[in-house]
Amino acid sequence: MKEKKQLTKVETQVMNVLWNLQADEVVSAEIMDAFPEPKPAMTTLLTFLKRLTEKGFVRTDKQGKLLRFTPIISRDDYTNQYLTDAKDTFFGGSPTSLISFFVQRQPLRDEEIDELLNIIKERRHL
Repeated sequence: MKEKKQLTKVETQVMNVLWNLQADEVVSAEIMDAFPEPKPAMTTLLTFLKRLTEKGFVRTDKQGKLLRFTPIISRDDYTNQYLTDAKDTFFGGSPTSLISFFVQRQPLRDEEIDELLNIIKERRHL
């Protein structure tokens, strides 16, 4: 992806289905079967797949009468791009400010706090 593009909420739902299928290529019927309730109309799904293709998130390959869809960007790569943009836009590029924002506003269980502390300790030793 050359330009940084954001997914809409529904586009994110479609991409999550594609990412969860973990297949190289899938047809629209497979995507629809894996889509959570309430499922969109097939025409709606196809419209979103077309938009995702135009935005550069999905590749389509025509095999006979079937269109096969493949995510071009991984969930991890998109998440990294999205959170990096959020960090830069809302937190002055500071990872500490981003993390502090969530830690101060979200209830955390003791196990989650321990996990965060372990991640920080491991990172310190890199």
